[in-house]
Amino acid sequence: MSPDIRPSHSAGGSRLRRLAARVGGLGYPQWRWRPTRTVVAAAAAGTLALALTACGGDDDSSSGSTTLTVLAASSLTNAFNELEGTYEDQHSDVDVKLSYDSSSILAEQVTSGAPADVLATADPITMKTVTDAGDTDGQPTIFARNTMVIVTPSDNPAGIQNIGDLTDASVAVCVPEAPCGNATKQLLQLNNIDLKPATEEDNVSSVLTKVTSGEVDAGFVYVTDAQAAGSDVQTIQIPHSAEVVNDYPIAVIADSDHSGEAQDWIDLVMSQEGQDTLAKFGFQTVS
Repeated sequence: MSPDIRPSHSAGGSRLRRLAARVGGLGYPQWRWRPTRTVVAAAAAGTLALALTACGGDDDSSSGSTTLTVLAASSLTNAFNELEGTYEDQHSDVDVKLSYDSSSILAEQVTSGAPADVLATADPITMKTVTDAGDTDGQPTIFARNTMVIVTPSDNPAGIQNIGDLTDASVAVCVPEAPCGNATKQLLQLNNIDLKPATEEDNVSSVLTKVTSGEVDAGFVYVTDAQAAGSDVQTIQIPHSAEVVNDYPIAVIADSDHSGEAQDWIDLVMSQEGQDTLAKFGFQTVS
């Protein structure tokens, strides 16, 4: 049996189970699907649409402002939150609405018709499901890169020193359909580790929460998430991590009513100021 993740019975990744078919080749061989909901993407898209409606829709007629909706992988939270302020300072008539989740969930929302202007995912494979559906305006642009590390609670109660110690520990990982889950799978294979995780989470932020709350002994997260957690975690490097690099693509959504403003957001992300902001939060930049 090849090294792999053998999931336990946690329900952490239930929203992503039906997405495996769309992001082909990422499922773990030993995975056994037990789908409980078949309309996840439509419900998520509807929820996003309702949330935007509650915020006044795409345009606030009372103030004359435009709402720019940016869907982004959860690992981008800190960097994009800072860029939101920068963008709004430069565009006083635009209100940026940021929505974070697993890249796979966000991609499915877009292809299901959720209103959005920009999509930024944590790997090109997930973005390809959107471009293949004709839902991006042109080709995506790679704007950042990220790698994985292991984190433990700050007191490291299990005494984990390296990836080999994880086989006797409770470990949180992302579900395999998510970019962070696919990267975890590759690293386990490269290090010849056969792991049975305690929980599979929809996105990397949820993995980090499991670790910092002390619910698990360790978790696989991005370098950026470990940096953001600071003294709340101990960070352990993973052999071969330089061989598993996640490229982050960004694109304007084809149905955007604000393609000019959406391109301005991408231009900011790609600018020196945007790249410096990403670097500050631990991302590898492209310029």
